[in-house]
Amino acid sequence: MSVITIFRARQIITMNPSNPAATHVAVRDGRILGAGTLEELRGWGEYQLDETFAEHVLVPGFVEAHAHAGEGVTGLFPMVTYFDRPLPDGTVSPAVQSYEALKERLRAERDKMAAAPLDKPLVMLGFDPIYFKGQPRLTAKDLDEACPDRPVFIYHASAHVASVNTKMMQMSNITRDTLTEGVVKDPQTGEPTGELQEQPAMALAQAAMALLGEQARSREALWNFGYAARTAGVTTVTDLAGSLVLGDSVDTWSGIVNDPAFPARVCSYSLPAPIGAGGPQSGEDVVRAVKALQADHASEKLRFPGIKVIIDGSIQGWTAMLSWPGYHTGEDHGIWVEAPEKLVEVLLPFHKAGINIHVHCNGDLAADVFIETVEKLLIAWPWLDHRHTCQHAQLVTSAQLRRMARLGMCVNFFANHIFYWGDEHYEQTVGPERANRMESCATAKREGVSFSIHSDASVTPMDRLHVMWCAVNRLTHGGRVLGEHEKISAYDALHAVTLGAAYQMHMDAEIGSIEIGKLADFTVLEESPLEVDPLRIKDIRVWGTVVGGVKYQNPSQASS
Repeated sequence: MSVITIFRARQIITMNPSNPAATHVAVRDGRILGAGTLEELRGWGEYQLDETFAEHVLVPGFVEAHAHAGEGVTGLFPMVTYFDRPLPDGTVSPAVQSYEALKERLRAERDKMAAAPLDKPLVMLGFDPIYFKGQPRLTAKDLDEACPDRPVFIYHASAHVASVNTKMMQMSNITRDTLTEGVVKDPQTGEPTGELQEQPAMALAQAAMALLGEQARSREALWNFGYAARTAGVTTVTDLAGSLVLGDSVDTWSGIVNDPAFPARVCSYSLPAPIGAGGPQSGEDVVRAVKALQADHASEKLRFPGIKVIIDGSIQGWTAMLSWPGYHTGEDHGIWVEAPEKLVEVLLPFHKAGINIHVHCNGDLAADVFIETVEKLLIAWPWLDHRHTCQHAQLVTSAQLRRMARLGMCVNFFANHIFYWGDEHYEQTVGPERANRMESCATAKREGVSFSIHSDASVTPMDRLHVMWCAVNRLTHGGRVLGEHEKISAYDALHAVTLGAAYQMHMDAEIGSIEIGKLADFTVLEESPLEVDPLRIKDIRVWGTVVGGVKYQNPSQASS
């Protein structure tokens, strides 16, 4: 008989309505035997009592249903974010809040690379020009002032836009004659400005994108991805747009994630490669590849639940697709990443194969296209429990949420946008009315749509307590309350980052609550998010996690 461990805690919030609170939880073979009092659990037999968490609060392991393994790359390249940025190793990259500060950081990094060949790109991450109000967009000439002799590639925080210098454009053959959509050109001269919008345009800077891809697939980045999850209290994290369907990194991923020292479960959603041109020749080829991953490589710690497709861009980059009347300021130049008229054709093979589909829809026009597509998919091939998920869903309307509810869809709101870009959306991109309805968790609950909330790490830090804080308080970085009517309770926010996230990945029978039979995954907190002042939710300290009954303490807690 395997050893039973009973963990005692100051408080256990189970998210199981039939047994909502406990003081002890019993674990055997990585699964939960039960939660209750010590007296109630003794009947399972001989046990070891673990009092590590006697002064802590246990909640179900946080589930991050929209993140990217690129979070592990933060810290491997210089960060130039507008806000201080936590890194996977526990350090913090300081904020860059002016163009001059950006140029100073660029000069310093150029000097560090003095010994490297001059054709090696200088890559920086996390910049966003939207914060620099009253100033023109960053151009190649601005970057040339700090680094004229080495190609520069600055990946914006949204991951939908990049800024490059003249040297990078010369190396990449980006000229006034380049026809690729997303290569921004000066309206007076016709010359490229150095801003590249969306993947086809950014892919022209091959040297930089190759360097990013190489680091993203490195062992260090994958381990950092797990450390970032542990720091945030996340026990199950998604890589929502991985390339594992191509089979290029599966063995590496399997070896790392299944290592007992790796502190999280990972769900990899494949981003299907373009059909043809040396890749898969049909959607059915991709379906077979996903099914092979599920059959040959899935484990309790590594799963392949479905696919993710991107159909529009970023609101703060002005590339998301918005319904009439479009953007509040600036030119309307949303970009369809996937042709709307082809979406049914693209998704039908996966739907018919029972593969969960997640679609990136920042703009409400993009959400409309996805909703209509799901309706057509269900008419062509009924599936009563598909849980296809509208990702980001930042501007969805009440009418759209009602349609989602009828179709059995889920929604995953990018709640961190309220803090990081809420003021910019209110003042610049979409205007006050639509900004006040962004990330409409309360409406989703009222209309009966199962929802989660996410960080989109590495776009914003993975911190789940911050995401909860955003949904509960709806405060922008400037102190504005953005949509009082869309606030939700701390309990509903906790549900969104546990059971709500697990449900949309078809994993709610295994994770998301502390109840008998489920995997023994817990987030260990110093205080209860249901009892502190709602404004303090983001400040609760995370001791670490328990994954499958194994304790993973954050280094900062071990030394405190």
